Amino acid sequence: MNPGKITGRVKDSLSQKPIEYATITVFLKGNTKPVNGGTTNNKGFFSIENLAVEKYTLTIGFVGYKLKTISNISIGAAQTFTDLGSINLKTSAQTLAEVTVTARKPLVENHIDKLVYNVERDITSQGGVATDVLKKIPMVSVDVDGNVELQGSTSIQFLINGKPSTIFGNNLPEVLQAIPASQIKSIEVITSPGAKYDAEGTGGIINIILKESKAKGINGIVTLSAGSRLENGSANLNVRNGSFGMNASVSGNAQITSTTLNSLSRSSIDSDGNTDLLTQYGQSSLRRKSYKGQLGFDWDITKMNNLSGSASYNHYENNTNGYSNQQLTITHANPPGGMDSVINILRNVSTYFTFRSIDSYLDYKKKFRKDGQELDVSFQSSIGANNSSYDQNQLYPTNNNLFAGANAANLLNDHETIVQADYVQPLKNDAKLEIGAKSTFSRITGSSTFYGLNTSSGKYEFDSSQINDFTYKKDIYAFYSTISFKVFKTYDVKLGGRFERTVINAYFPASSNTVIPSYNFFMPAFTISKTLENNQTIKLSYSRRIQRPSYRSLNPYLDASDPTNINVGNPDLKPELVHYGEFAYTKSFGNGGSFVASIYSRYSTQDLQGYTYYYTSLKIGDSVYNNVAVNTEENVGIQNVGGLNFYGNAPITSKLTLRGSISFYDLYIKNELLPNNETNSINYRTNLNATYQYNGDLIFEFFGNFRSPSHEIQGSSTAFITYNFAFKKMIWKKNGSIGFTTTNPFNKYVDLKTRLTGQNFSLINDRRIPYRSFGISFFYKFGKLEFKKIQEEDTGDSN
Repeated sequence: MNPGKITGRVKDSLSQKPIEYATITVFLKGNTKPVNGGTTNNKGFFSIENLAVEKYTLTIGFVGYKLKTISNISIGAAQTFTDLGSINLKTSAQTLAEVTVTARKPLVENHIDKLVYNVERDITSQGGVATDVLKKIPMVSVDVDGNVELQGSTSIQFLINGKPSTIFGNNLPEVLQAIPASQIKSIEVITSPGAKYDAEGTGGIINIILKESKAKGINGIVTLSAGSRLENGSANLNVRNGSFGMNASVSGNAQITSTTLNSLSRSSIDSDGNTDLLTQYGQSSLRRKSYKGQLGFDWDITKMNNLSGSASYNHYENNTNGYSNQQLTITHANPPGGMDSVINILRNVSTYFTFRSIDSYLDYKKKFRKDGQELDVSFQSSIGANNSSYDQNQLYPTNNNLFAGANAANLLNDHETIVQADYVQPLKNDAKLEIGAKSTFSRITGSSTFYGLNTSSGKYEFDSSQINDFTYKKDIYAFYSTISFKVFKTYDVKLGGRFERTVINAYFPASSNTVIPSYNFFMPAFTISKTLENNQTIKLSYSRRIQRPSYRSLNPYLDASDPTNINVGNPDLKPELVHYGEFAYTKSFGNGGSFVASIYSRYSTQDLQGYTYYYTSLKIGDSVYNNVAVNTEENVGIQNVGGLNFYGNAPITSKLTLRGSISFYDLYIKNELLPNNETNSINYRTNLNATYQYNGDLIFEFFGNFRSPSHEIQGSSTAFITYNFAFKKMIWKKNGSIGFTTTNPFNKYVDLKTRLTGQNFSLINDRRIPYRSFGISFFYKFGKLEFKKIQEEDTGDSN
């Protein structure tokens, strides 16, 4: 190991703000071949180590800035350490064809408060959707149905460009399937959010950052993809002249009809002691589509004042058609050994779901003379309409006699308004104070219809006894304060607290005794980090969080599209409360490699879990459902999760890079709904990514993902594996590309078996989910790109 070391800090020459990911290259004096290098961290610092006793030349480059060269840097036997201090880079104006990208962000960045996955660097997600990206992010796992898990928790607060949206409160897997990966710039994962963030989301926060350009001129991106399973397209246009810019985007997404094969076996004991065995097999065909349009603007009124805004329209829909053959065998307890009763039924069902929303925001930012002092005031509105319906009938296959049927619909209207103000005040010795207030006003109404088959007349008749209308109003008033400072000049400390007052007024006519009281919640949070030698960082963090029941979980609408497996909401749910702690270690290497390890613990009370009950006979309104399982949600009790995460990035050669992550967590659940009922299991997730840069224009990539068996409070599901192969070829002077991606090419289906056990019943559900796909994609960027130097001006502000 050579003793030499060169350090420094890179800043913008005008704003004096640090420049992250500037490329540092070290040459022996007089040579053109680099001997070492690295990049700056999020505070602009760099450290180049393992340098021999020689004289060196150092260059610093970043896109949009003039290359900086520093010569005659000496590393001597006596003086092995050289600190270059602050180094200023000057901006440069260049056209797109002239820009040379000297620094590229890594695929995964690990910051003090979040992990960032740069989707623009990921080629195996080309032509895919947000779900395909999320499954590749460390600590995140996605099941074959598109349900997202972060460190073993599905209670995640999703944001778009840092802002909440009603689209995530309806059908999260559906929404994530509708966001093209080509529209995503990056995804931020925040496992221990500070007090500035909403306390919502016991598992943490996932923030999806969409693409947007603030460069001067006219430029844009067009992407198209077609495949055997998924098709999508998108277009982005950015226009900026001087201080004013506009951006627009449109995207569309469609999943070609896919058919899932399923079978179920459920054994139960009825109130008379008889054993009932229900078996069924069938299939369900799904088709989905979506489209979205957005228009936004950004206006630097003066150097110190900025106004920005956006409005978007979202539309998502899917429909299914399927059938199942059911056989119910009743083994009578009295008399023992008596003749079994066998009933055969054919059930046909179709479902339809659609969601539309209009999201808009207006944001004003005020900067002051003091660097870092800032006021941010924003207004946000989200209006959504959710419509779901089903039509099912049952007949005896021997004579095609239709003996039961129903069609029902549920309409939800959701309106959310948010007003927020945040202020940042720099203090002495690099300390910083942040305070803010936020009010969220949610208004949700639900109405439903139900028509049952009258077997005498053969007509469907309105049944008012199964109508589940409701009104739900939720107002959240929040205030937070955080302070950041250094201790002993080596520890970065961030302390904060957030107070939230939740006021609820709910009316459920079918559950007249339901009262949801208002409540207060205080969220303390802190983070302590220390930067060690050799590009190492350690971090300790803690936060307290809350998971309020979603209105979908509270909605008393009864979905009886399968009369033997009913889904219904629970208006009596209480919020889940969580304590979360994490310790993390990060190491960066000079060759671009990195290693991240973390250990965490999450303790929950009033734990929200899906729960299944079995009834021999259940009367709802004027209808009686026999041998039926009812799926709902409950506050089951206590959950404790302890886990380990590891992530590594290793450039094996100049062309080959390997990345991988593995997560383990121990899950303990105490079910307080049943005496002495506990669940304890160890779960793990792992993935591996390999990238091979054949030349400057051709890249190959492989991604594999494995998820161990998952365990829940009443059962478990089997393990599964998915894998991708992809390549991308740059064309037209790297302004365009064509690509190919395939998922699970050697396996048509992912087989998933779920086991469930409850009071007086047990079931096994097998599904064969089509997953194999092949697709091609096209990407093209166009227009002029200029980096405009910000001129000093007299703004008239006195602060």
